[in-house]
Amino acid sequence: MSAAQGKIFNNTRQFSTITVAGIVLCSVLFASFIDGSSIGWQVVVALIALAVGIPHGALDHLVTLPRASVARMTFFIAIYVAIAVAAVWAILEWNVIGFAGVVIMSALHFGIGDAAFISERDRASGVSVSPRISQVLYALSAGSLPVVVPLTNNQSTRALAAVNEDLVSWHGGWNEELLVAVTVLTSVALLALAITRRWRDCVDLFVLAALAFLTPPLVAFAAYFGLWHAMRHTARLTLNLKSSQNSIASNQAGRAFRQAVIPGIPALVGTFVIALLIGFQTPGKLSDEFLWLSLVVVWALTVPHMMVTARLDKAALR
Repeated sequence: MSAAQGKIFNNTRQFSTITVAGIVLCSVLFASFIDGSSIGWQVVVALIALAVGIPHGALDHLVTLPRASVARMTFFIAIYVAIAVAAVWAILEWNVIGFAGVVIMSALHFGIGDAAFISERDRASGVSVSPRISQVLYALSAGSLPVVVPLTNNQSTRALAAVNEDLVSWHGGWNEELLVAVTVLTSVALLALAITRRWRDCVDLFVLAALAFLTPPLVAFAAYFGLWHAMRHTARLTLNLKSSQNSIASNQAGRAFRQAVIPGIPALVGTFVIALLIGFQTPGKLSDEFLWLSLVVVWALTVPHMMVTARLDKAALR
């Protein structure tokens, strides 16, 4: 691959690591100076991070069907939207079961996507790809840390109650066991990465562990989604978008990355419009439920997004 492609991946990795580490530091400081019963700052950080992350999945149809006819493209988008709408309905109808399903699905999607990003980054930079066992262990721990841990620690009860009280006991009382399992898994992954001298991957896991254990649940998920997962997925999109590849051929790394971001901005507007429309169906509760509804839409969009990107992830980890 070209130097510009390697630059995109390396800069994106540095950006996600530094910004998430900054979020951890800010959270620790806020927790020291702000009343623990106040989650106002958490909601603000969460909404901003979610807003940054939402556009990254809006180009799935272009990546999956780059040369498709208009009819096929329209059919694909219709199915994509239908799956997302069905997921929204399922989560709202069966809060706990739907939420547990989203937790499992998100952990797998995030972890596999992160491992695929690192694999593609290694190829772009001319570095040997990590051994398969290291990839598997990294994917499992990198996905479960920012998703499972924040939802099993002591801070999760108030945060979940703030968005939907039905979700407080989503784990069925197995919170301690889940926390121990993720901790052991991460320790094994770090050991395997150290043995294979994948030191930079170890740094990523340490940062994700700090995010999971030291920040409030809302902040942990949103920061990971918007500032880590979405940024890295966007870098991967530059491998498949013709416009981005043309810019890379001209050694314009920054422009190539922007071309993978700008077309997704309408999805950001659409997501919040949908959340508002759902909120209007519950008059008088919009301010209380807007974050919950926004999260529901984001989680629902993950379902078709994960199905589409599975093929790209498989190719990246081959």
